[in-house]
Amino acid sequence: MLADLWAALLAPAFTAFGSPVSWLELMAFALAVWMVVCNMRVHPLAWPLAFISSLLYFAFFWDGKLYGEAGLQLLFAALAVWGGWQWRFGRTREGRALTVRRLGLRGLAGPALLTLAAWPLLGWFLARFTDSPLPYWDAFPTVASLLGQWLLARKYEENWPTWIVVNTVSVVLFGIKGYWLTVVLYAGFIPMSVIGWRAWRQA
Repeated sequence: MLADLWAALLAPAFTAFGSPVSWLELMAFALAVWMVVCNMRVHPLAWPLAFISSLLYFAFFWDGKLYGEAGLQLLFAALAVWGGWQWRFGRTREGRALTVRRLGLRGLAGPALLTLAAWPLLGWFLARFTDSPLPYWDAFPTVASLLGQWLLARKYEENWPTWIVVNTVSVVLFGIKGYWLTVVLYAGFIPMSVIGWRAWRQA
C-alpha cells in the first residue's frame, strides 16, 4: 500500500525541459508558493503550510540524494512548529509581542559568521559520509536557510535578503540536478522575497 502510494507520488505529472516533474514535486511546489505569500502578509497560516511542504520536499530531495537539502527540510518542519509558536506567543527581550523589526548589521554579524563557518563543515561531512553529488553546493543553502528561518520566526526584516541569497544558490543547485519545476519555484522566490522585504520595511 505505502509502496504503491510512493510510486504514485513519484510518477511524472508532466515533463519540463526534458525532465519529468513528479506529483510529489508539484504538490510541494504549490504549498511552498502559498507559504511565501502568507509570509509576505505576515499571516500565521504560513507555518502549517511550511510544515507540510517541508515534509514533501524532504521525501523529494532524499529520493534525489540531496541529503543536505533533505535534512534541511526536516529541520524546516521542526522550525515551522517553533516559528508558529513564536508568531503566536513569542516576546522580545522587553516582553512585548513580536512585531516586524530590524536586527541591524551588528546583531546580524554573529549569526552570519556562524553560518559561513558551518558551510564548509557541512560540505565536508556530506562529501565524506554520503554519496551526495554536490556536497558543497548542497551545504550552503542548507546552513543559510537555518539563518533565514530563525530571522523569519523572530520577525526580523533581514530574513528577506537572506532568502534572496539562499534562493539564488538553490536555483543553480536544482538546475544542475534537473529539477526544473523547483528551479522555477526558487527563481520565483527571489522577486517574491524582494516584494516581501519592501512590505516588511513599510510595516
